[in-house]
Amino acid sequence: MKKNKRRIFIITGLSGAGKSQALKIFGDFGFYCVDNLPLALFKNFIDYIESTEHEQIALGIDMRAGDQLKDLPAVVKATKNQAYDIKVVFLDASDECLIRRFSETKHRHPIHKKLAAAISHERKALRGIRTMADKVIDTSDLKLGELKEKLSELLGSTRTGDMQISVVSFGFKNGILKDCDIVMDVRFLPNPYYVPALKNKTGLDKPVQDYILSFKETKEFATKFTNLVKYLIPKYIKEGKSYLTIAMGCTGGKHRSVFMAHELVKRLKEVGLNASEFHRDIGN
Repeated sequence: MKKNKRRIFIITGLSGAGKSQALKIFGDFGFYCVDNLPLALFKNFIDYIESTEHEQIALGIDMRAGDQLKDLPAVVKATKNQAYDIKVVFLDASDECLIRRFSETKHRHPIHKKLAAAISHERKALRGIRTMADKVIDTSDLKLGELKEKLSELLGSTRTGDMQISVVSFGFKNGILKDCDIVMDVRFLPNPYYVPALKNKTGLDKPVQDYILSFKETKEFATKFTNLVKYLIPKYIKEGKSYLTIAMGCTGGKHRSVFMAHELVKRLKEVGLNASEFHRDIGN
């Protein structure tokens, strides 16, 4: 069986252009990330990777490498072989944007010169690396979510499939669920609690599910709310969210909210979304 190539992304570019944020994004995508790797240790690092199961690696290499940085193109060329798929991602930004970012964060530029002169010196020093880069991303006008989207496209990821969706049921009588992104009150649905044969069952039991589904408004709500969530997911992703928590609440958290959370997860999975369910008050 042919073994897949290990993927190595080298994140480089101008100081202040977003390299640290890019590495964090690669980390969110499951990459093994190392920042500020000295080029003199690159071969040793590759030898180390060979002894691990890491197949997706992201390395931050920039002006902090000093004079060794000029060797980056040769190092990349020498390492490209049948076992490695190496890509260089260069992050750029306008001088005005970089000056504003350094002024706002009060971070010190790695080149010890006046800021405008340091940016100019760095831009010249990195010109060759920018030319050989597989992808150049100008972050001047990018929000974090938009940078994440661009890197996702580079990785060939299906962003909606990457988002982790948690659907949690709860009972209002036990307190509203905290730390969630969307809260939906389903107390408008008929309550199985008042049906003697269903009172001691939960929304995971088929008789309760059949009862709730027997009402027209349940089916209409399930379809409309699922469509709303599917519409919102790309919007949340664009703003940089990797996790989404949806809370479904009813009075006690045993019947209606449990079933609707379960039903929503089922419908989201049917369209390829990564969703899981948890029922906070089902045992109370």
